[in-house]
Amino acid sequence: MTTPRPLAAVPTPPARRTRWTDAELMREEFPPPKWAVPGLLAEGLNLLAGAPKLGKSWLSLGMGADIANGEPVLGSIEVERGPVLYCALEDTGRRLQRRRRQMLAAGGRAAPLLTLETACPTMTAGGDAVLVEWLEANPHARLVIIDTFEKMRGSDAAGASAYSADYAAAGRFKQLADHYSVPFLLIHHVRKQSAEDWQNLVSGTAGITGAVDATLVLERGRGQADGVLHVTGRDVEEADYAMSFDATAGAWTKLDGPAADHLVADTRADILRLLREHGPLKPARIAEALDTNPNTVRKTCSRMADAGQLHKTPGGTYSAPGAGDNGDTPEVAHLSPLSLNGS
Repeated sequence: MTTPRPLAAVPTPPARRTRWTDAELMREEFPPPKWAVPGLLAEGLNLLAGAPKLGKSWLSLGMGADIANGEPVLGSIEVERGPVLYCALEDTGRRLQRRRRQMLAAGGRAAPLLTLETACPTMTAGGDAVLVEWLEANPHARLVIIDTFEKMRGSDAAGASAYSADYAAAGRFKQLADHYSVPFLLIHHVRKQSAEDWQNLVSGTAGITGAVDATLVLERGRGQADGVLHVTGRDVEEADYAMSFDATAGAWTKLDGPAADHLVADTRADILRLLREHGPLKPARIAEALDTNPNTVRKTCSRMADAGQLHKTPGGTYSAPGAGDNGDTPEVAHLSPLSLNGS
């Protein structure tokens, strides 16, 4: 039986300046943010959400190993080498070993600076002290990954609203991330329902996305891409990246060029086929029928209309060239991805 590790007390954050005159603020020299992955993960609290079995854990484990070795993340983003803590709280040691062996067999390297943890108390039951212990022992830490947020968030205050509870739960991680100036990455899930704004796909209330510094959502791609990584945050520019997954190596790669370049071909063909079969539709209805991202559909329809591939009415519906368009939007409750395969 192993001896339980000693838990260090969570230190009280030092006093920090929060007030300036305007002239003082302009003279202040703030250090640049510390990046785990330039353009993607900055110091503070980051959230990566995606559907089950989509590859979030492969993505986060791969990033952790690459950062620990100072190797390009996603095949192309140069990073600074340093210690990484990966809390794989939904895995066993055997499963984690199998994943790492698969990565190494495909050409990856062992990562001495990567610490792997499969069990940790929740944040309200001593988990914060476990994270502090590792951070204190690794003053040059580059990243802490919590997979998953739900496994470690802890209990909610009695009587708290859902929004307040979500905000407080994420805030416990943010306090440590800010105190140690280390990027934290929480792995989370998405809702089953689709959403116009991809940020609304994140499971839970807006208290979670409101508390974090950056939100990343991994969605399954169409066309040449295996996924699309949406990114937005306080220190990162909002962007969409087309992603490719190598199941043999367990590795995600960022594809070159705009995400639309890798997604548009199949999407355009599906849109045309749908409109020819069912008549004029609005982008939200098209996205529902195709089971794809509404923002992608909206942009694609606009580009297709500009290129003369679709006809757009003042009411915002789109129709295929040559099809009658009376501006009506038919019901599409009966439409599904299955109706597109010819069966």
